[in-house]
This record gives sequence, structure tokens and C-alpha cells, in this order.
Amino acid sequence: MKRFETRNAHFDRLVNTPGLKWLGQNTNHIPAHPAVIDAMVACARDEQFHVYAPPAGLEALRAGIVADVGLPAQAALVSDGAVASLYHVCHTLLRAGDEFITTDPTWNWPMAFARSVGATVTQIPIYGAEYNYRLDPARLAAAITPRTKMIYIVDPNNPLGVACTKAEIEEVAKIARTAGAWLVHDCTYRDFAHEHHLAASIYPERTITIYSFSKWLGLAGLRVGAIIADPEVLEQLAAAPPNNLGSSILSQRAALAGLAIKAEWFPQVLDITRRNQAMIYEALPRVEGLSMPVYPSNGNFIVIECSASGVQPEALAAAYGERGIMIRQGAYHTPNFGDRFVKVSTSVPQVWVEEFLELLPAMMERARGINLDTPLF
Repeated sequence: MKRFETRNAHFDRLVNTPGLKWLGQNTNHIPAHPAVIDAMVACARDEQFHVYAPPAGLEALRAGIVADVGLPAQAALVSDGAVASLYHVCHTLLRAGDEFITTDPTWNWPMAFARSVGATVTQIPIYGAEYNYRLDPARLAAAITPRTKMIYIVDPNNPLGVACTKAEIEEVAKIARTAGAWLVHDCTYRDFAHEHHLAASIYPERTITIYSFSKWLGLAGLRVGAIIADPEVLEQLAAAPPNNLGSSILSQRAALAGLAIKAEWFPQVLDITRRNQAMIYEALPRVEGLSMPVYPSNGNFIVIECSASGVQPEALAAAYGERGIMIRQGAYHTPNFGDRFVKVSTSVPQVWVEEFLELLPAMMERARGINLDTPLF
């Protein structure tokens, strides 16, 4: 079977596994606000799905997204989720021979999209104490070449959970402007950050902000997000979007309802997320060879270093999989540093994290005897 079919079949088994605890996808599993459920039920009951949505998205949703990020001079183009936004941006703005610069680790799919149009990809390592697990703008500046067309940063970083300081984002924006490059600021996890700064407020003319409803609102399976940019840039992107008949009307109704209750509902999600992170951080010293290099995390996930334990991340992920818990092996994010860590999602019910920690010593021992041919997603 082809590789993608094997991978898809394995993920299909996960999706169809009753009671699986999703601690590896950064997805938000906190129960949704009733207003979001009601909006979807009403959409289905009234059979609104017979019509196409507006090509750029419902006007109320577009306005709500722009208001949510606080960029009143910019505009939003609703997409089928953040990854579709990134696909569209890369395929519209990059050409063969261009250079796409990002970090290592990062979110992998934009690199695949850049390569698919013939662009080259340059990654700047940030994993390790020697880099303080973050991007030094001076290292970015040193990596710029005449071919640099796009700089992509996930901020907060997935999987590390570091977020750019105001000074860092100002420098990154300055570097992008000097290079005349597009700055793609993937802000998927910004709502979980202790502090966050938008590059578009500094470099509005060529910054593209990627917005997601998958994480803060928990709509990962509904696929709805947005591209936020200068209106003239958005005109270029709106000329031939992949979803030119509009994103799912049900998804947009859910997103619109989510924005209306965000101030009331999301603080509880954030509190649960941070308490779960703290539980893991406090428990790790009791397990030899494990540590959390970035704490507190600015995402809804944490990274656990396991290289000092002698346990391979794939084996630990497989061990937990046997117990109905999905965590993410580091190689999913980076082949260069993936042997050092696993990633665990924390916007989940507290009992999931308690079970994860209760099993941890036994799972470490189980991992030492696991066949690494075990399939993982």
C-alpha cells in the first residue's frame, strides 16, 4: 500500500477508536459552549447547507475575525482551516526558485507546500539550550539571501511553545521588510500565549496572519480558519482560492457563535490548559531522564525531553497507544531533533492528564521493549 494510504488507514483507526484520549494533536477537547452547538444544530435543522457560502466568508464572520485580532485596517478571507490558508498562500505567492525560510522545528506542511511549487526551504535550528529554544532574529537576518521570498514563523511555536517577544517580532518584521519578503505569521496558538505580538501591526503591507478556529474553539474537525492581510494583498489571494464556492456554512455558523461567547467561555479553557501543564511540569522530576525544556508553554501543549532516559519517543508514543492514549513523537515535527522529545496536548479534560501521569512510569518501562515498527500517526 502507498505510504499516504497506510498513514490514512492508521489515522482512520484512531478516529474510529471509542474513548481514545487525544493528547497528541493540540486539539481542544474541552466541552463546547452550548451556543456553538445550538448554532450548528440550527444550521442543519433549517437546512442552510443547500446553499453555497459567500466566497470570502460570511461578512459577519470576516468582521468578527478582524476584530478578534485587533487589526482594523486589514481584512479576512475565510478558509477551510489554517492549513488550507497556508496552502493557498504558498501556491499563490511562491514560484520555482524562490526561497522559503522557517525554523526547525516548525509546522511541516507549509514546507511541503513551498516545495511543491519548486521553492527551496531553509530551516534555522532552534531546538536546544544553545538556542534557548527560540529564533534569534540575528540568525534569521544571517540566513536571508537574494532569493528569500517568504519567511514563515509559527508563533507560538508548534511544538515548542515559545512565543516571540515584542522586540523579537519587531526585528523579524524589520528583516522581512528589508528583504522585501512576505512574512507569514502563523498565529494558530496565540490565544494560549502569556504574551503575543502581531507582526502585521509593524509590517502591515506584506505580513499575512494565519488564523485558526481549530485550537481555541475546538473546531478542528470542522475545518474553518482565515487569512488576514492588507486588503490589496487579500484581493490577490481572493482571485483564485481553493474554496471559491465558500467554506462550510455549518463551520462558519459555529465559528461566528464561538466569537460571540469567546470572552465568557475561553478563560475557562485557558485555565484548564495551564493547570494541566503545571501538573505535568511538577510530576516530571519524579521520573528519571524526563524534563520539560519550555515552561510555561505559550501553546496548548508541552514538550517532554526524553533523550536522557534512553527511551525513544516513538516507543513511548506506541506504549501509550496501547492504553488508548495518543501522544505525539518528536519525529512528526522534525527529523533532526525528533529523537529527543514527545509532545503532549493540554487543552483536554484534567482526568486525561491525570491518567497520562499515573501511567508514565509504567509506560517508560514498556517503551524499552517495544518494536519500533509499530505504526504511528
